[in-house]
Amino acid sequence: MLPLALLRGALNHAVLVELKNGETYNGQLINVDNWMNINLKDAICTSRDGERFWKMDECYVRGSSIKFLRVPDEVADIVKTEMSRMRNRPDNRRPGSGFSPRGRGGGPPRGRGGM
Repeated sequence: MLPLALLRGALNHAVLVELKNGETYNGQLINVDNWMNINLKDAICTSRDGERFWKMDECYVRGSSIKFLRVPDEVADIVKTEMSRMRNRPDNRRPGSGFSPRGRGGGPPRGRGGM
C-alpha cells in the first residue's frame, strides 16, 4: 500500500503525527499533498518531554519533518479494499486513463527512411 494513498484515505479522520524533533500532533487530517505536507484541524500539540500541551484550531506540518504517522485501522482496511477493487477492474486501468490513438509514437513502423 502506498503511503500517500493511505493518507488520502485518512482525510477527515483523526491522526497522530510525530515529528523528528519529538513533538506530537493529534488532530483531524484535512489536507495532504504529494510531499506529505499535511494540514490538521483541532490539533493538540505535545512537547517532546510530554509536559506541555497546546490546542490549535488549525496547523500545517511540513512533510520533511515527519518521523511517523498513525492512522486508524479502519482507514487502512478501506484503502486496502479500494486498491484491490481497482486492481481487479476488467480493463486493468485507472478510470480516465483512456487510450488515445494520437498519442506518443503512434502508428506502425515505416521501414527504412521516409514516409
